[in-house]
Amino acid sequence: MKFAFRLDASNQIGTGHFMRCLTLADALKQRDAQVRFISRHLPEHLHGMLAAKGHQFILLKSSPSVKPDDLSHAHWLGTSQQADAHDTIQALSDQTWDWLVVDHYALDVRWESLLRTTVKKVMVIDDIADRQHDCDVLLDQNFYEDMQTRYTGKVPEYCQLLLGPRYALLREEFRQLRELITPRTGPVKRVLVFFGGADADNYTARAIKALANIGSHDLKVDVVIGAQHPHREQIESACADHGFVCHVQTNRMAELMASADLAVGAGGSASWERCCLGLPALAFSTASNQRPLVEEAALRGLLYAPLSQSGIAPSIEHHLKALLDNPRLLELISRRGLEAVDGLGVQRVLRAIGCSSIAIREATQADSENLFCWRNYSSIRAVSRNADPIEKSVHKAWLSAVLSDPDRALLIGECQGEAIGVVRFDVRADEAEVSMYLVPGHQGEGFGSELLLAAEQWLAEYRSDVRAIKAEILGSNQHSRRLFRTCGYQMRSALFTKKVHRL
Repeated sequence: MKFAFRLDASNQIGTGHFMRCLTLADALKQRDAQVRFISRHLPEHLHGMLAAKGHQFILLKSSPSVKPDDLSHAHWLGTSQQADAHDTIQALSDQTWDWLVVDHYALDVRWESLLRTTVKKVMVIDDIADRQHDCDVLLDQNFYEDMQTRYTGKVPEYCQLLLGPRYALLREEFRQLRELITPRTGPVKRVLVFFGGADADNYTARAIKALANIGSHDLKVDVVIGAQHPHREQIESACADHGFVCHVQTNRMAELMASADLAVGAGGSASWERCCLGLPALAFSTASNQRPLVEEAALRGLLYAPLSQSGIAPSIEHHLKALLDNPRLLELISRRGLEAVDGLGVQRVLRAIGCSSIAIREATQADSENLFCWRNYSSIRAVSRNADPIEKSVHKAWLSAVLSDPDRALLIGECQGEAIGVVRFDVRADEAEVSMYLVPGHQGEGFGSELLLAAEQWLAEYRSDVRAIKAEILGSNQHSRRLFRTCGYQMRSALFTKKVHRL
């Protein structure tokens, strides 16, 4: 499949639009998709990032000054929507594209409609819901009180809406590190400062000053800035003066978040990265579009945000001291974040646009021999309720019973035509119990969560009566426990057993 991305980045726009699109593009490239980025404004170091990852890139020429459109962010575009659409069509004219992904506040239905002649489908990534769109899929990865209705009348009736942080576009390293994370407890020893890749108003320097004034807690501090930060030298000097570590354009963000106990930063896409890793945050709105996100996330206990977002400089120190002395609040925020964001948003988005690496099909009698062999592998039996080898006659009877029972679904997940896992749902009333295993030889390849999500999607499509899914896992099976927690399952009870010993 062929995917084109239209976005811009600058000190004014920030780099968040670029980074989340890059995350999706990287996942698409891993699935052998062709990817092309198209931008009119993009810093040089981001050009290099695209080249290093093997993505095509076309930079549109600067356009003469024109009267901006009526959109609130129209000045970001640097030209009219009609002129930009013409240039983008030219940049895509060499072939037909399956999808165009648009992440730009200055583009709306007028631009998208013009591109329909060049692409088969359009996906819009938006946060602010302030304009009309002509798209097949719309992704808004944020929490809002009116989340289910905020795009009503703004997209076509057939548009598929992907709403909320369960669709947050987080890089793979966040999902991997999440499996090792537990809620933050105890005193704060390490603080991470990150106000976005641009930080044009230099909130970073204010946070450094506030942390330097708090000397009684003996904190280790990591400060992250982008390569084009307008006050880079000042920040590097301040970090050196106070013994803080400054990281410039780091690729270790997930690692730094995982090792921190508290974050201080902006309320953009990094909010969901922090939640995914259970990192409590003191968050500030550094742009007008961040304010609703920060306020709603704070109400849900996903971060700590001062009621007044004005006068950030003096309030940072005040609120930092309050948080450092309140470990129970930090633990609550950590737990809420882990519950809200599981790090599997990219996989969900890929499934929505028909680009998942796993296809789900129902098992048939033709699968009997393979199912029999897989189920009797020692590694599979070791994590099953019944660890004894199964006789072939027993297996055949079991398979016939499952396939003929409308309340039991036996599914096989395949990647490029090769079976990689088996999932079974046993439905009772409006609840389904799930059990699954990976085909021997495919353990440790990262298929577990994607297989489970794909099976859940099948269940949602074909069993609309099911409202909840449960799983019973052996106490010794720590890997499966991590997998189900990663996929959003919560432990509701624990089953204890003990053999009766008679004299």
